[in-house]
Amino acid sequence: MNGPKQPAARQVLKDGDSYLVADTAGDIHGGADGLFHNDTRLLSVFRLSLNEGRPELLSGSIVSDNVRFIAHLGSRPLPEIGNAASTRPGVHVERMRLLFGERLYERLVCTNYGQQDEPLLLRLEYAADFRDMFEVRGSVRAARGQILPPRMLDEPGVALRYRGLDGGLRESLIAFSRAPQRLAPDHAEFEFVLPAGGNETIYLEVGPTSGNPSKQGFDEALVRARLGMRARRRRGAHARSSARSFNDWLEQSRSDLALLTSELDSGPYPFAGIPWFSTPFGRDAVITALQTLWLDPALSRGVLEFLARHQAQEESTFRDAVPGKIMHETRKGEMAALRELPFGLYYGGVDTTPLFVVLAGAYADRTGDLEFIEHLWPALLAATALMERVCDSHPASLLDYARGESSGLSNQGWKDSDDSVFHADGRMPDGPIALVEVQGYVFAGLRMMAGLALRFGDNALAERLRQRAQTLRRTVEKRFWMPEHGFYGLALDGEQALCRVRASNAGHLLYVGLPGRRRAEAVARTLLSPAFDTGWGIRTLAEGEARYNPMSYHNGSIWPHDTALVAAGIARYGHREGAERLLQGMFAAATHFDFRLPELFCGFARTGGIAPVPYPVACLPQAWAAGSVFMLLQSCLGLSIDARRGRVIVDRPRLPSGVDQVLIRGLALGPRKVDLRVQRVGDRIGVFSEGRDAEAVPVLLRG
Repeated sequence: MNGPKQPAARQVLKDGDSYLVADTAGDIHGGADGLFHNDTRLLSVFRLSLNEGRPELLSGSIVSDNVRFIAHLGSRPLPEIGNAASTRPGVHVERMRLLFGERLYERLVCTNYGQQDEPLLLRLEYAADFRDMFEVRGSVRAARGQILPPRMLDEPGVALRYRGLDGGLRESLIAFSRAPQRLAPDHAEFEFVLPAGGNETIYLEVGPTSGNPSKQGFDEALVRARLGMRARRRRGAHARSSARSFNDWLEQSRSDLALLTSELDSGPYPFAGIPWFSTPFGRDAVITALQTLWLDPALSRGVLEFLARHQAQEESTFRDAVPGKIMHETRKGEMAALRELPFGLYYGGVDTTPLFVVLAGAYADRTGDLEFIEHLWPALLAATALMERVCDSHPASLLDYARGESSGLSNQGWKDSDDSVFHADGRMPDGPIALVEVQGYVFAGLRMMAGLALRFGDNALAERLRQRAQTLRRTVEKRFWMPEHGFYGLALDGEQALCRVRASNAGHLLYVGLPGRRRAEAVARTLLSPAFDTGWGIRTLAEGEARYNPMSYHNGSIWPHDTALVAAGIARYGHREGAERLLQGMFAAATHFDFRLPELFCGFARTGGIAPVPYPVACLPQAWAAGSVFMLLQSCLGLSIDARRGRVIVDRPRLPSGVDQVLIRGLALGPRKVDLRVQRVGDRIGVFSEGRDAEAVPVLLRG
């Protein structure tokens, strides 16, 4: 593959509700950088200098385990070629750090590899502005709390302090394993002379509580952090291929999901993305769970449990909450606590409620775990009742949205930019808005609930929901279809006028199986045409539409999760080659992003020798971007699990070019596990079951 790779702009670590964003040397300069805990920035500056100058950066990166960051730094520039003998080598500093248990652990190992003694002045500058995440993102507050005078610690170190307007005291405690020669509120300096071949090590810790930095503490935190990450990486089945680069993409994506997943008391939950969305989101987590359900049902179970526990119980226009609704987002910062913004526990997502029901039904089909579904049943009934109430109040019986107060999101589908819903001439519609893909989610949710009701013996409920789903299907076909385009429109506005815009939202209808075959094929052709398909992935908006801009957030950019859903929809209607093509494009993009797909990137067409164009402020890593490879792969393989019959179905599988074999290890069906090998044999694809339970788990190959 030709063309330069895009460099990683940020070095990211995460553990629980803490995360860190720094540059390649490990320094924090402000901007979007920092050490954050509970949506509050505990370090806004953290810079290392050597002998009163910026160190020479040799390398800096996150280790493949996603636990450690390591930078190699020099106190002097390396000598030019041919002049090695005239320049003393200076001191090498290895800077290693990790996050664990709400704390930053850092180790600085200073080594003199030269033949003479070397003096070294090591200086750390630090500051904490205690800004709320929304301030870092650009929100302007009428007033802030008070930065308090720093407090010196009994152990060598300093406590930076802030009293919020909510009355809470927030502290950032910076502690060292040895006393610096000079310790001030904004910096610490260490001086020593390193003998030839000698070294010195400094440990430090930063967090909301005090620490006691030491070699033992650092090593113990590292071991425990690696064990926790390893456990998250090993959960569920594991996919590998015969192609090294494709494996790199699979492994990076698996590592990123493990990094973003927090172990909550309700189970594992994937936080949405870093830096802006390192918190539980409803929609993002459900989509991520759907992407990985075939491999790791435990993640879906954790998502369902958390969302059920946080289902709205009362009405609030400020939080866009009504009983039965599933949450959109939760935050823990000062601005949320003061209700300056509604996002402390916010419900302004129109699609999260039906997607919650869809995930529950998909989880039941995948696992057969009806005991857990019975536990969720009150939440599922409440969610379904809410959907029915909202649909009953709409003139066309559709699920729509309108924010309760101006502080909420104006658009509440997954494309939640202010300008993401519009008419063909670019006009902004008056609400309430009924998005096309949301009706597909409702259709799928009603059908899922009907199937579950049958399994629980409630035939009357099952029949009513099934009939309602069919009525909704007819309404969508009648009200959203644009015969002049052979495509579905984006939305109905408050006057019931169709936004006659070709957007990728229509591809989600294919994912849930709402269209008839003829219309589905027409939609698939359009999505795979140059208007949408860039060669890297699917644009969110067709080229040529009003407001099309490949550099926008939602009006022409490429979102990997959106492409994966489109591919799954196309594959559902039998167009496996289209899914393979989209997988190939995403794979090509991934190689340019060092196999870590960002939240989104620009929607310029792929041309020879040119890399995909990044979107500068995209989250990286981001959960549903990381999960995309697994949904794309499943779509190509045509693989599904029928838990009721205890079998695996592989329907007309395809392998991407350059990949001759995919091995799925540890695919679970109840207590049994099977290994599946999908292999190219001449011009055909064969499927072979292996492992201890292979004979007990039938594999049905179609096509």
